[in-house]
Amino acid sequence: MKPVRPTLLGAAPAVTLTLFLFPILAGLAGTLLPAFGYFPALGRADFSLDPWRALAGYPGFWPAAGMSLWTGFAATALSLLIVVCFAAAWRGTRLFKAVQRLLSPLLSVPHAAVALGLLFLLTPSGWLLRAGSPWLTGFDRPPDWATAPDPHGLVFVLALVLKETPFLLLMLLAALNQVREAETVAVARSMGYGPATAWLKCVFPLVYAQIRLPVYAVLAYSLSVIDVALILAPSTNPTLGALILRWFNDPDLAYQFVAAAGAVAQLLIVLFGIGLWRGLEILVAVLGRPFASDGQRRVGERTLKAGGLTVSLALWAVGALSILGMAIWSFTRSWRFPDVLPDRWSAMNWLRRSGDLQDPALVTVAVGVASALIALVLTLACLEHEKRDGVRPTTRALWLLYLPLLVPQVGFLFGAQVLLLLMGADGGWVALIWSHLLFVLPYVFLSLSDPYRTLDDRYRRTALCLGVGAGGVFWRVTLPMLLRPVLVALAVGFAVSVGQYLPTVFAGGGRFTTLTTEAVAATGGGDRRLIGMLVFAQSVLPFAGFLAAALIPAWLFRGRAGMKAEA
Repeated sequence: MKPVRPTLLGAAPAVTLTLFLFPILAGLAGTLLPAFGYFPALGRADFSLDPWRALAGYPGFWPAAGMSLWTGFAATALSLLIVVCFAAAWRGTRLFKAVQRLLSPLLSVPHAAVALGLLFLLTPSGWLLRAGSPWLTGFDRPPDWATAPDPHGLVFVLALVLKETPFLLLMLLAALNQVREAETVAVARSMGYGPATAWLKCVFPLVYAQIRLPVYAVLAYSLSVIDVALILAPSTNPTLGALILRWFNDPDLAYQFVAAAGAVAQLLIVLFGIGLWRGLEILVAVLGRPFASDGQRRVGERTLKAGGLTVSLALWAVGALSILGMAIWSFTRSWRFPDVLPDRWSAMNWLRRSGDLQDPALVTVAVGVASALIALVLTLACLEHEKRDGVRPTTRALWLLYLPLLVPQVGFLFGAQVLLLLMGADGGWVALIWSHLLFVLPYVFLSLSDPYRTLDDRYRRTALCLGVGAGGVFWRVTLPMLLRPVLVALAVGFAVSVGQYLPTVFAGGGRFTTLTTEAVAATGGGDRRLIGMLVFAQSVLPFAGFLAAALIPAWLFRGRAGMKAEA
């Protein structure tokens, strides 16, 4: 590979923003016009409020909007609370460092895989009830309970918390590098404050400003998620996102206008949710000032430590059991209730159906690798441009980076699909990879930006003094020293792509199936063996990426202890 020319390097931020903004803005326009009755392809060339009247009069719209708001706020608040309590009580301990090392495997599991695993863990015939039957419950057959999905969306909230907690913890760790955490806590400890109280009173107000955008992204995702809602949200009272997808897939084309209006309403709900959350931030800041300045040195230290540990370990245990249960189902021939383990094991499921999974797996890998590599190249180009020209990203640039995570997918993907149809690019590889890239690039950038910016600049200056050009410094110094973070960022991007559902459905035009789309579709069939295989494959692929990110630098630098430490 040739070094990137300075002219091309300087254009990298503009190219990256164009790849972001053009499809999102065009997609929003393509959704907004049908929402007001303008869709010439369907014979409507006049603007009208009829779609909004139909939307407001639809019997399930208002309950669906309420379900989205309740589950989205509950999942975001619980995830943030768990992360803050765990970090405050256990930051700096060996346990916290061990959890740090487990973040990559936890983040690698797609949302749909966690939802499906949770579904078969908590259903009346699931593993949890099997463990207590019949010796504790007295059941020799599954009871007629509505546990997963449940009418109130509690299991749906639990699934979101399982996935968003590791993400927020990762963002918190990155933010802690930007505040003087150790010095701040040390000063507070010298004044008699307990470690958890010192962290909450002195560090958390500083660090929350750094993770505000990630919290908003979690809130926007939880308010508008569709694949997890299709699996775990109650079918009698679905979330708004699931209802919109139902309208988009309705054979009656008149529902396309209602779906477009619903997508705009989903965007408005997300904007309202972020505004309401911001208002709650201000309220908590005002109400929290007496707590921060009351002089109490130890406030619930033991409770915080025990509670944070218990809840965190319980969540990770539930997540691990969910995926393990699905892996067991994929090798099951017969598993009757209330047996805790299958009475007959078999690999015939894989032998008989491996051919059916081959094409979705290949598409998943191809799209994941392509989108992650493109995202990595763009990220490296932008970060190297920052390093060489001394440019620092503004707050506006960070908001633009988070834009695909803040705007509901259904809010612009429908319009983007219309645009692709007009361009004749619908259902092709370029459209599919592009749609995945929109969501992969922010995560790759977030994963790599902090290690890249904190790399000691003296290495670069030393190489320049020795006569090495700027390109040579990048290829021979920067890239080798950041090999592990680069590979981790690549693995993160691949994992994000593997978990994408709605971009594949819209941009793929029905011509492409991935493991995620197949897993969600298989939910309706109830074949636990097939679903177990899909979930297992979904989980193994991203985990293999993170494993490679750990092993490749260790092997390449096996005789160079200093490089292993840097990487």
